[in-house]
Amino acid sequence: MTELTEKSKRRTGLLIWLIVSQLLAAVSAIFAFYIGIGYGMADQGLGYSKSVEILIAIFILYPIFPLIMSIGAWMAFVRRRNMLAAILSGLYLLFVPVILFVWFTQPM
Repeated sequence: MTELTEKSKRRTGLLIWLIVSQLLAAVSAIFAFYIGIGYGMADQGLGYSKSVEILIAIFILYPIFPLIMSIGAWMAFVRRRNMLAAILSGLYLLFVPVILFVWFTQPM
């Protein structure tokens, strides 16, 4: 009985992690999209280089990455692959420092 209780506690913690990380993913996706749109609007007629255009595309397309990772995490959770679900759910967090850096250093 204690083994079953311990496993259910781990699943409850994982479920909480999935929900919290999904909320963080939504917030980071909104910020990344806003940054991409801001740089795209600033590009009007200024003729940025290809590297800036690629950066704009990355920030605009970034919300797709947490969405795909979220779907994979929930599929792994349903299949009881707890470690994979936890990793997939938090994988996008590697990009969050870049978003925050650009957010606080952009001249808007």
